[in-house]
Amino acid sequence: MGTPIHERGYTSVLVPYVLQYPANTLWGENTQRKRLWRRWNQLSRFQRNTCLLFMALLITLSILFVLPNLPSSGGLPAPSKNEAAAGLDTVQGIKPSLDYEREPEGPPKPITQSRPIQENFRPLTKEEEDHHAGKNEDKSVNLPRNGFDPLNTNNKKIIFTGPTNDRQRAVVEAFSHAWKGYKTYAWGHDHLKPISQTYNDWFHLGLTIIDSLDTMYIMGLTDGLSPNTFQFHKFLFHFLSFQMFEIEFNEARSWVKDSLQFNGNRDINLFETTIRVLGGLLSTYHLSGDKMFLDKALELGLLLLPSFKTSSGVPYSDVNLGTKKAHPPKWNADSTTSEVTTIQLEFRDLSRSTGDPTFEELSFRVSKFIHKLPKTEGLVPIFINPNTGQFRKSTITLGARGDSYYEYLLKQWIQTGRTIDFLRDDYNASISGVKNLLVRHSKPNNLLFVGELINGNDFKAKMDHLLCFLPGTLALGVHYGMPKEHLRLAEDLLYTCYQTYAAQPTHLAPEITYFNEDESDNDMIVKPADSHNLLRPETVESLWYMYHLTGNTTYQDWGWKIFQAFEKFARVENGYSSLGNVRSVSEIKLRDMMESFFLGETLKYFYLLFSDDQKTLSVDRYVLNSEAHFFPIHTSR
Repeated sequence: MGTPIHERGYTSVLVPYVLQYPANTLWGENTQRKRLWRRWNQLSRFQRNTCLLFMALLITLSILFVLPNLPSSGGLPAPSKNEAAAGLDTVQGIKPSLDYEREPEGPPKPITQSRPIQENFRPLTKEEEDHHAGKNEDKSVNLPRNGFDPLNTNNKKIIFTGPTNDRQRAVVEAFSHAWKGYKTYAWGHDHLKPISQTYNDWFHLGLTIIDSLDTMYIMGLTDGLSPNTFQFHKFLFHFLSFQMFEIEFNEARSWVKDSLQFNGNRDINLFETTIRVLGGLLSTYHLSGDKMFLDKALELGLLLLPSFKTSSGVPYSDVNLGTKKAHPPKWNADSTTSEVTTIQLEFRDLSRSTGDPTFEELSFRVSKFIHKLPKTEGLVPIFINPNTGQFRKSTITLGARGDSYYEYLLKQWIQTGRTIDFLRDDYNASISGVKNLLVRHSKPNNLLFVGELINGNDFKAKMDHLLCFLPGTLALGVHYGMPKEHLRLAEDLLYTCYQTYAAQPTHLAPEITYFNEDESDNDMIVKPADSHNLLRPETVESLWYMYHLTGNTTYQDWGWKIFQAFEKFARVENGYSSLGNVRSVSEIKLRDMMESFFLGETLKYFYLLFSDDQKTLSVDRYVLNSEAHFFPIHTSR
């Protein structure tokens, strides 16, 4: 046991003062280190990670503050004012913003292009790409054309650097707000009902998750922080949003991998499932290089094939995931023309990505079949019977049920390297038919609009918001060599589409607008049943195409006003809600629904519209489907 303390003897020894101080100091330092280490070990893993993250942030901020102020002996010179004024590409790859026109006042005036659309554009062939790459072999930096792998043939991961200006940051914040509400109250379901804090299921396929995947990815989850134009508040937003998107994207990816199931006794719509789910999976695969998304797309594609088992080859509208049998919709024996002709981009891309030609062959057979059917100056009715393969006499419109037939004529031609002539010819014939039969001007201000032919004969001065995709498609066509007069039609029609927003007290467009052709005080009429706004993307889509192809920042300014109106009237505590009445600021009548296309299309097009980088996702490299998902352009059919 040893001697008790009180019985122990002690001997005093005098130690010189000079020896006491170092000894006490060493003992104190050692004790202090032990105390700090003990306290560090007592912290939770989350607390330790937070401290390390904060320290890393401080180090990064120090580097960003110090490095830009150090003298540089061999750095690249900043672009001169003369270079910027001339709009030249600089060494850093930065282009100055263009002067923009103010919003026109009074009667509509055509918008002059700030930069002419390139005529007779021809993407580089594989041999030319290789030749260009060879020229760069002797240089210290060898970037692929436009900053990434041409056509992304190897499906390499594309790195997006996140928002670069205040408008883009506002769009990212809006997406974050909408996503938070969806994740909290509707995770795994199709749509969010933000006011009642619940969800809506259409196909039980998690439509919002899949529609939003490439939007999140494009907004910068694989970030590369750049100090070139550093400001602290911008960096902090950028850093935190990057962390958020990386987490959210990975959670969404995990849901797709582990929880997305294509089974159960339920019907799904061929068209909607193709453009939203199949398109979203393929687009995310091409941008991220993650093969898991392609595997899921293939699984879904195989389940959609029964739709084509008809006597004509024109597919049925619905397929049951449980029985694996297809059938017409319950309310009609016919299929919708736009639906059966708006699946070809996706099915072709699935074939090209997997090497299985079945998907492309079955879907393109529909396009070839409809090419041979009689039309009205290139225009088609909105219903077709899948058994007889014949059009039913019905409305001719570029609005609901007709719109994307015309869009996919052009985009298929582009997707296949502009090698299938009948697609181009049918597209041009249809635009001629639009100009001859559907284009009119309102009174008193001469607004150009595109109407409808009821039963294929009687003109109706009615225009759906859906039709506002057309200006963007027309501009895309001119970029690829279509007649230049198509651009004037695009400019005038887009001005009208914008006026359907600007003319309302909420600065938001109704679902349908009627136009006066007789003498009247107002060009536009909005009926109570048509005064709702579903947060649709078509006008913003066309604004992006027109800005992307002309550089005219007027289109950005119009888009910003629309975005601000969404923020003011559609934003609610748990997301965004469609509106029941755009004609009154005091009685907007929120409808409690946020569809997947608001995140998958509307906010994506806003983000692209406000982007300083119009090269990475250029229409010279990608074709966008009807749900704003990206597919690479091929050089052959």
